[in-house]
Amino acid sequence: MALDIKKFLGRFTGEARDHLERLETGLTTLSAGGTLDGETINGLFRAAHTIKGSARMLKLDSIAETAHQLEEVLGALRDGKLQQPPELGSLLMRGVDAISALVEQVEPSGGQLPPPDQALCAALAQAAAGTTSTAEAERSGAANPPDPEPETPASAPIATPSTDVRAPETVRVRMEKLDELIKLMGEVVSSQSRFRQQLLEARALDAAFQSLLRDTCAVPGADATRLAEQAAALHRFTLSLRDLIMEEELLTGDLNDRALIMRMLPLAIVFDPIARVARELGRDLGKEVHCEISGGEIELDRHLIDRLSDVLVHLLRNAIDHGIESPQERQAAGKPSLGRIRLSARQEGVGILIEIDDDGRGLDRDKILAKAVQKGLIDSASASAINDDQVAELIFQPGFSTSAIITDVSGRGVGMDVVKRTIVDDLQGALSVSSRPGKGTFMRIQLPLSLAMMRVLLFQAGGQSFGLTAQHVAELIRIPSGETIQVADRPAIVLRNEFLPLIPLAELLRLQEPRGHAGEVGLDPRPGGASHLVVVINVHQSKLGLVVDRLLDERDMVIKPLPEHLRGLGMVAGMVVTGTNELVSVLQAPALLAAARRVRGETLTATEPARTADKPPVGQQILVVDDSRNTREIEKEILEAHGYRVTLAEDGLDGWQKALGGHFDAVLTDVDMPNMDGFSLTARLRENDRYHGTPIVIVTSRQKEEDKQRGIQVGADAYIVKGDFNQSSLVETLRNLLG
Repeated sequence: MALDIKKFLGRFTGEARDHLERLETGLTTLSAGGTLDGETINGLFRAAHTIKGSARMLKLDSIAETAHQLEEVLGALRDGKLQQPPELGSLLMRGVDAISALVEQVEPSGGQLPPPDQALCAALAQAAAGTTSTAEAERSGAANPPDPEPETPASAPIATPSTDVRAPETVRVRMEKLDELIKLMGEVVSSQSRFRQQLLEARALDAAFQSLLRDTCAVPGADATRLAEQAAALHRFTLSLRDLIMEEELLTGDLNDRALIMRMLPLAIVFDPIARVARELGRDLGKEVHCEISGGEIELDRHLIDRLSDVLVHLLRNAIDHGIESPQERQAAGKPSLGRIRLSARQEGVGILIEIDDDGRGLDRDKILAKAVQKGLIDSASASAINDDQVAELIFQPGFSTSAIITDVSGRGVGMDVVKRTIVDDLQGALSVSSRPGKGTFMRIQLPLSLAMMRVLLFQAGGQSFGLTAQHVAELIRIPSGETIQVADRPAIVLRNEFLPLIPLAELLRLQEPRGHAGEVGLDPRPGGASHLVVVINVHQSKLGLVVDRLLDERDMVIKPLPEHLRGLGMVAGMVVTGTNELVSVLQAPALLAAARRVRGETLTATEPARTADKPPVGQQILVVDDSRNTREIEKEILEAHGYRVTLAEDGLDGWQKALGGHFDAVLTDVDMPNMDGFSLTARLRENDRYHGTPIVIVTSRQKEEDKQRGIQVGADAYIVKGDFNQSSLVETLRNLLG
C-alpha cells in the first residue's frame, strides 16, 4: 500500500514557510549590497537543505529541485568559492520566491505541482559552478519570465477583496507541548485505577450495609424502616458512581487515543533515506547494494521513530560491511553481483514487526567463536557445543567485533550492543537474529506502537507485585501439579503438542530458594498437589512459562522510566503505579527468557565480563596529534571529561618526538598534517618496540575505502571519519581498545 502523503502536506507547508522566511531575511541583506558572515550562510544553507529533504520525502520534486540548486549556491558561498555581489543575492531571492510560490500551491493541489522553472534552476547551477558571471546568470534566470496575466477588459468589473477571511485549517504545535499533553493524559488514565479502587471499596461498604440491614430488619420498627431507606440511597449512589466512572473511562480513553494519534508518524520518515544510505555505504565499501523497502505507511509514535533511525542505520551498516560480499566474491559463489537487502514493516498484534533480510554470506560461526574465546566470553571447550542461535547472540555482547580495524562503519563492538540495549531497554521491544551460511542474515525487531501507554499484566510472585507488557504475554494457563513433567531434568508441560519449559518466577528472580535439588529449579509434580498459575511469555517464537502466585489486574498504564542510578537493572523496564499507590516493577520479557536459559544451562558457560563502559580510566595517558587547534582542543576536552590525561601535538613530527619523549597508553592522530602525515606516524610508531602494541586511532576527514585499507596496512586499530565523529564513538572506541 502506497504512503498517503496528503495528510503531511499541511505540516510541510508550515515548516517550509518558516525556513523561507529565514532565507528571505538573510538574502535581503545580500541583495542590498551587504555581506553575510559564515554563521549566517550556514544557517541559510541548513534552511535550504531542510526544505529540499522534506520535499523529496513527500515527492514534491519541483520544490526539491529548486531548493537543491539554492543549496548548491549557498554551499559554494559557505566554502568561499563565490564572492557576494548584490546580483547573487537577487538571483537567490528569485529562487526563494519560486519556492514560496510552489509551497503555496502544495495544499490546494494535493501535492500535484507544476515543473520547476528550468531557466532559474540552470542559472542557479551556473552560479554555483562559477561557470558564468553572477550578473549573466541573473539575466539568464530572468530570460523566460512566466507568461503575463491577460489584460482585464475595460468592461470587466473591478475585483474587490474578498471579505471571507478564514483562519488556516492547521495550527502548528511544538512537539514539547504535545509531549506534555500526552504525559498528562497518561497520568489521567492512570488515576482511573484509583477511582476504580474507591468504587470497589464503596461496593464493599454497600454489601456490608445490606448484610447489616437484613439482620436489623428482622426486628420491625421505625428505626428499621429509616435504615432501609438509607441503605437504598447508598445502593443507588453506588450504582450511579459506577456508571459515572465507566462513562469517564470511555471518554478519557477516547481522548487519550486521539492525543496519541497526533504524535504518530509513518515509518517512511526513517525508511525512505535508508535506500540512499545503502547505496552510499556500498559505494564506499566497493560493493553493489540494492535496498528494497516496504511498509513505510505503518505509523509509529514519534518518540520511537526518533530512536529507531540510528538503530536501523547500525543494522544496515553491519549487513553491508559484514554480510554483503564484494561483486567478485558474489560472482565466484554463483550469486548476482548486486547484493540485496530487504527492509519491511507490518503490524502484528498490539505492536509492529520490522524485518531486515540480506542475501550475503551470513554469520561466520568459526570467526565469531574464535573471537568470543579470545575475549573470554566462552571457553574453548564449550565452543563446539554452542548452537547457532547462541552464536548469533554473541554479536550483541559489549565490545564484540570480528573486524580487523575499528571504523565509522563497524568494528567498535559498540554498535550492535547499543542496538540491542536501545531496542530492549529504551523501546520496550525485542531483537532476534538468524543466519543461513552463504545465503544471508535475517533480523526481526518487535516494537510497541507507542511508549506513552502500554497494556500491562499485573501479578504476584514470591509475595511481591510485578508486571509484564502485554505484547510479550502469549497466554495465561492454570495447570494441575500432576501434569508437569521433567525434560532434561527441568520442569515442563506439553502445551498443544509442544514442550513448554516452566520456571517459578520467584526462583528466577532469587526471591526464594529453589525447591528442587541444589542448583536446580523445581515444582511439585505430585498429583493432587496445588495447581500452578502460569504466564506464558513469547519472545520471537521462543516461549517460557513463568509460574506466579496470583493475578492482580490487566490495564493500560504509564510505564515510568527508572532513575538514572537504576538503569543498569537488566530485568526491569520501568515502574507503574497501581490504584493503591503501590510501585510495581515491570519486567523485561527478553531478559527473563535469557536468565531462564542460563539457569537451564543453555547459554554461555563463562561469566559475562563487566561492561568496559562501567570502568573509568585511571589516569591513562593519551597523545592527540592534529594540525587543527580546534580539533585538538575538542578531543582533549572530551577525553579529559572521561578521566584521561591528554598531551597535544600539532603535527606528525611533533607527535613522533613527544611519543619518544614520554609513554602513552593510546595515540589519536589525524592524517593530513604538515611535516609528517598520520599514516607515516602510525607506521613509525609500530616499528618502535615501545608502541608496537599500543592502540592507535586515526581520526580523519578521509572516508574512501582505500584510505581505511591503508590504515590497516600501517597498523592502526581504529579509523574514525570526522564527519561521523561524536563523543560517544570516540570514548567507547578507546575503552574497548584499552580494555
